[in-house]
Amino acid sequence: MNDAPELGELVPPDRTLMGPGPSDVHPRVLRSMATPLVGYLDDYCVEIMNDIQEGLRYLFETDNEHTLAVSGTGSAAMETAFANLVEPGETVLVPDNGYFGARMGEIAERAGGEIHTVSAPWGEPLDPADVEAAFDEHSPTVFGFVHGETSTGVRQTNVPELTEIAHANDAYTIADTVASLGGVEFRTDGWDVDVVYSGSQKCLSAPPGASPITFTDRAMEKVHAREEPVRSWYLDLEGVWEYWGDERNYHHTAPVSTLYALREALRLLAEEGLEATWDRHERVAGALASGVDAMGVGLNVAEEHWLPTLNPVRVPNGIDEGEVIDRLVDEHGIEIVGGLGALDGEIFRVGCMGHSARPANVTQFIAAFGSVLAEEGADVDPEAGAGAAASALGPDALEETI
Repeated sequence: MNDAPELGELVPPDRTLMGPGPSDVHPRVLRSMATPLVGYLDDYCVEIMNDIQEGLRYLFETDNEHTLAVSGTGSAAMETAFANLVEPGETVLVPDNGYFGARMGEIAERAGGEIHTVSAPWGEPLDPADVEAAFDEHSPTVFGFVHGETSTGVRQTNVPELTEIAHANDAYTIADTVASLGGVEFRTDGWDVDVVYSGSQKCLSAPPGASPITFTDRAMEKVHAREEPVRSWYLDLEGVWEYWGDERNYHHTAPVSTLYALREALRLLAEEGLEATWDRHERVAGALASGVDAMGVGLNVAEEHWLPTLNPVRVPNGIDEGEVIDRLVDEHGIEIVGGLGALDGEIFRVGCMGHSARPANVTQFIAAFGSVLAEEGADVDPEAGAGAAASALGPDALEETI
């Protein structure tokens, strides 16, 4: 028999989370997870699920009946979308201008889809003209796009144009809003998107593990009409809906504490107000952008496509981004990360999401970031950066609470 492991007390480091996720979790959300468990078919748990569905419809800006939280991270929600909507042999169009557009293709291919891509440089959104040309060439039945690309900090601002192109070609749209939902404007019904999914650990400031997703009636008709079963048992929406729909039959063991957390996060969102939340993210992240710009670094994205929740800050010439990242976390307790794929070594990815999108966090980050860059030999002006961020936030900003 093996010896029992000697496990010490759990004492996580005190971090300010300003990477691409997870973000800081609100104290009320943390407290909700410490409340007593109930069974996943208990009447109280059913009430919690009903509350979550109501809150998610508010968040998604939708009246869709089939709105729920997948038991898993945002990637599980992505797989739920493609696994259910794509049948073997169908043609699927996905973007190649970021890491998570490429992941869409990988998942759709495993679902049996024939994958084609529509191109744009990393750091730029899709051009509707290119999307239309790709439809003319490939005739896809499903088109996936990323509203807020975590790897580049780019927002796809012309969603209604993309859905109009797809629907004119009798195709279905799937939108990835993992890094944007709850932080910037997104209107599922108003923009006529068939399937939208997200994650809980970014703009909602809940722990990962219960991921929002919504399907229109039109999309559900396609799911119900499938000729072959969904290749995933766990993520088969018809089975999962037996749990989340009116029947409330057992499908799998739901993560009850994680559902508590998601409900409390949605409660906080409703208290602040959705549009007020969008405004806060834009204002606080705008101060961050002003600070890095005045410092002499700037963002690697055009202003019209800037994603406030994920800021791609340029790496100054001659600077080892890994050393800066390590020093920020070791010396200041601030977590950011570097670039992915084509932007590896080119950008820092600085999140400003959910409970992390607070004036105090931005002030702390700008001061620490400017100091570390200067000590590493970058040609920056930390005082100018701090002054610009403070000016953008306003004199009473540090007294704000969310």
